[in-house]
Amino acid sequence: MPRFSVIVPAYQVQAYLPECLESVLGQDWTDFELIAVDDGSPDGCGELIRDAARRDDRVRPVHLPANTGLGPARNAGIARARGDYLLFLDGDDTLTPGALSAVAARLAATASPDVLVYDYARTSWSGTATRNQYAHLLAQRGPEVFRLADRPGLLRLLMVVWNKVYRRDFVQRQRLTFPPGYYEDTPWTFPALATAESLAVLDRVCVHYRQRRRGSILRTTGRGHFDIFDQYDRVFAFLDSRPELARWRPLMARRMTDHLTAVYAAPGRLPRDSRAEFFRRAAAHCRRYRCPAPARVPGGPPPRLGVRVRHGLVRLGWHRPFRLLAGVQRLRRAVGRPARGLLRQGRRAALGLHYRLQRGLPLRADHAVFAAHWHREYAGDPAAIEAKLRELRPQMRTAWVAAPGYEDTVPPGVRWLRPGTAAYWTALARSKYLVNNVNFDARLIKRPGQVVLQTHRGTPLKHMGLDLQERPAAARDTDFARLLRGVDNWDYSLSANRHATLTWERVYPAGYTTLEYGRPRNDRFQHATAQDVLRIRAELGIPPSATAILYAPTHRDYRRFRQPALDPRRLLRELGPGFVVLVRPHFSSLEGPPYAADVPWGPSGDGVIDVSGHPCVEDLCLASDALVTDYSSLMFDYVNLDRPVVVLTDDWEAYRATRGTYFDLLRNPPGPVARSEDELIEIFASPAWRGTRSAALRATFRSLFCPYDDGHAAERVVRRVFLGDEGAPPEAVPLDERRPAPPPERARRLAVPQPVPGPTTAHASHVALDSPDRLETDRT
Repeated sequence: MPRFSVIVPAYQVQAYLPECLESVLGQDWTDFELIAVDDGSPDGCGELIRDAARRDDRVRPVHLPANTGLGPARNAGIARARGDYLLFLDGDDTLTPGALSAVAARLAATASPDVLVYDYARTSWSGTATRNQYAHLLAQRGPEVFRLADRPGLLRLLMVVWNKVYRRDFVQRQRLTFPPGYYEDTPWTFPALATAESLAVLDRVCVHYRQRRRGSILRTTGRGHFDIFDQYDRVFAFLDSRPELARWRPLMARRMTDHLTAVYAAPGRLPRDSRAEFFRRAAAHCRRYRCPAPARVPGGPPPRLGVRVRHGLVRLGWHRPFRLLAGVQRLRRAVGRPARGLLRQGRRAALGLHYRLQRGLPLRADHAVFAAHWHREYAGDPAAIEAKLRELRPQMRTAWVAAPGYEDTVPPGVRWLRPGTAAYWTALARSKYLVNNVNFDARLIKRPGQVVLQTHRGTPLKHMGLDLQERPAAARDTDFARLLRGVDNWDYSLSANRHATLTWERVYPAGYTTLEYGRPRNDRFQHATAQDVLRIRAELGIPPSATAILYAPTHRDYRRFRQPALDPRRLLRELGPGFVVLVRPHFSSLEGPPYAADVPWGPSGDGVIDVSGHPCVEDLCLASDALVTDYSSLMFDYVNLDRPVVVLTDDWEAYRATRGTYFDLLRNPPGPVARSEDELIEIFASPAWRGTRSAALRATFRSLFCPYDDGHAAERVVRRVFLGDEGAPPEAVPLDERRPAPPPERARRLAVPQPVPGPTTAHASHVALDSPDRLETDRT
């Protein structure tokens, strides 16, 4: 008996069905049966299902002699199901990678509940994906297993069948079946949620819900939409049969009214000559079920005035006033957009005038403004420099620019500036020092006497700056003229090593002074103690005896969505107990609406710890025993800890072709190289990941790219830029004077509970950086 029965009805979806079936058959969890129901489809769906069954014996084809509709087709699948759990998927939708593994793990962690609710993302015909707006309702809080009365807010979710998995014996016990007609999900979903003795949630996108441009049943015009009245008759008949569920009537009445008005207002659904009839039937339904004023959905805000008015008009059956109100609301929306645009333009003009006036006032020599990563959290080299500046010059007044949501990361004593406000423009106009690892606002006009320090974002492996002119997939809509105008504002450019210096000066040509001082944020690695490491691990929930692997992939310019090459849960299954994986996606991958539609690791649990929202990557490095990355610049920093690095390069050729790289990482890696997930698992299953060869590669890489990371980089920057000490004591170590490996006592001080072998005596005897495109090493 399989764990899952995945039921896929198919009718006139031949263009999408192969992708749907493959999304199931390609899952890493294999204990399932796929029941594909050909609902008398006149196109090629039947043949596609037969072909899939011939190729894979997990496919159980069902061919109905005539079209019965989505509900009866699902019933036909249920009748043939043998799995512990039923999972429904429409023929034009897809499962996300690793979805079944995540569902199975969550079921095991919650003692096999009757119903498990997971999330979905809408995928438009143009390829964009948007996570469900009520995804926050799936966050785990309170008991892991509960009843609907404990978390009634779940009723705010879309009433569909395919965002849940159901115990088959529960479905049989409650005699749940799908009715015929449109909107067949409604009389199934509520009874299932209301009668379940145990519910659980999974905060992970498991389904891509395709929004087809044309051909969707619910977007076609016809009288089939009148089926919605029969479906709600079934819902209230179910409520009447269960006196203990009477408390849900007001809420279901509101849901019904909302649903009926949404169908009425949706363009193209109802035939023009039937709209008045639909409204009359809607009013009759509200009177029949005694719909009161709209009830407040538990866990949600109270109904807005417009909602209350609409519901009142429907209950009264006032069709013309309802249409008038709908027209007024459409006009308001149409007029509101231009009006809001005019307000934005007016505000922008007012702020521009304010900025211009502020530029006429004297500079404040004791004011400095810092920012990083396009106004994200307090982090990176700017944060390390800001902290050192307050230490060496306490009278300096510093401010940090951060978007709303990141203000909590700004430490006490540092002023928070919200981008785009009058205070923000005042600070840019009157502060003497401006520090960032990206360019400031393009409207910034640098004043005489202002000092701009550009710290960059690590040692470059991928092409940057003007080199992207030849890489359209990576450059996209980059305005290079605007980029160079920002570069012309720089007074200082911070460099971590000679390779970075030669690269920055070529791809960002301007008259700035290069400070080849190392990376200030890496100072923390030289000063952290064993107590710091243990404290961070405890805060992250890493067991004291566990080996922690930090997985930090970078983003891909040639991909629209995140598709990490490593499934951390599979890695943990192969390695066995004693390991945890910290997952840290690149921040560029987190821009836009936050959702993880194609990220296979899902929420934290089962040894996987999601640290994507952790504000300090340095802490994550200190807490881990090894780093797994691909092309992230984090590798150049991590080697300072002298802990193993494993590089996963499954798409090296594609990445190098689209983004471009400055040297061949496969020839000059900081540790063992895996070309696939299987190879990476083999590396960690053997001593290779922390053996002698790994230490030798790491030592060579460190000598090439970390010659100045001695714990004083931030101090050198502060003394040179803010204090005017030309000598910048303590002096930086020249590139040709290789810093030796950390002494044994320091290695012991930074050791975590699972220490890794120290470096060997291997070192780089010769380095040639003849051009930014070539890096040659002769190793001894």
